[in-house]
Amino acid sequence: MPFTPNVTEMLARARADLRMGVPVVLGNILVMAAETLTDTRLSEALQLNGDCILAITARRAQTLKARAYDGDLARIVLPPDTTLARVHSIADPADDLSAPMKGPFVTQRDGDAGLHLTALNLVKSARLLPAAVVVTLDHPAAFALTHALTLIDSAAAALLLQANSPLHSVVHARLPMEASDAGRLHIFRPENGGEEHYAIEIGRPDRHAPVLCRLHSACFTGDVLGSLKCDCGPQLHAALLQMGAAGSGVLLYMNQEGRGIGLANKMRAYSLQDQGFDTVEANHRLGFEDDERDFRLGADILKKMGFSAVNLLTNNPRKVEMMAQSGIAVAERVPLAVGKNRHNAEYLATKAAKSGHLL
Repeated sequence: MPFTPNVTEMLARARADLRMGVPVVLGNILVMAAETLTDTRLSEALQLNGDCILAITARRAQTLKARAYDGDLARIVLPPDTTLARVHSIADPADDLSAPMKGPFVTQRDGDAGLHLTALNLVKSARLLPAAVVVTLDHPAAFALTHALTLIDSAAAALLLQANSPLHSVVHARLPMEASDAGRLHIFRPENGGEEHYAIEIGRPDRHAPVLCRLHSACFTGDVLGSLKCDCGPQLHAALLQMGAAGSGVLLYMNQEGRGIGLANKMRAYSLQDQGFDTVEANHRLGFEDDERDFRLGADILKKMGFSAVNLLTNNPRKVEMMAQSGIAVAERVPLAVGKNRHNAEYLATKAAKSGHLL
């Protein structure tokens, strides 16, 4: 069946569905993203046979004082009279300070939670809040067919959501820049339909020697708007200027905004920071880990470009470790301490204290 989409393609379709508020069928469960859920679909879900569950991450459960019997997540049972506002208040921490007493919660502890975890990973991969309304279905294939919903093989999906999607070179072209007129921009596209990533090559680096390299995560607020809440913009420009001065280098620009949670969730984290939480606390309250980025992608791009060793411009030891684990030798860590100001002093202090950055 050459025209039938494979599991990778079905997952890309499922992400689009969830972002639009359309449910998907994963194995034998109906999955709806809490963030894009509607009143009508919630009401219908509550009337289906079987428990209606709100799956949230253990990080979010800890904030809510809900029991996470399943380790990585908690399965909160939604009673038949649950409102959409109630679901949103559990999933979204925006009103946590004004309405801190959201429980008590009844959480499931029996049965396998593997499908619920896969559902959460799928919702996270769609850059939505990590919370999913889940209902077990007696006849999932028939249900999906009746309602024209995307149906995904759960075992294959679980493996693919944890795997590193292969990247393919799309195009590259000369790009004179302020940092160097000997610039070239390479575009790489993942097979899973996710965001494209870029490599900015300065000069003609020797493929047989360590290349001066910066693994930079996209930061719309810092790189484009000049935000003073972080040091991303100054790091980006300083790295390019250093490569220009050296005559060669590669800057990998990875579309992993907000440490991998996406711009919308990053703005939610900023809102929580305005309430007094630090960067890590805000991520945890949203249901995310400290850092959701996948640095293996950068190593994959370097290999495709013919590099095997780098002098890495970074203050983050985790990037050094991940490069080494992914087959790229780090000959030297080159510090990049720029951009400190009165607005980001606490942010930088948190990076040092909680994320191990060498500042």
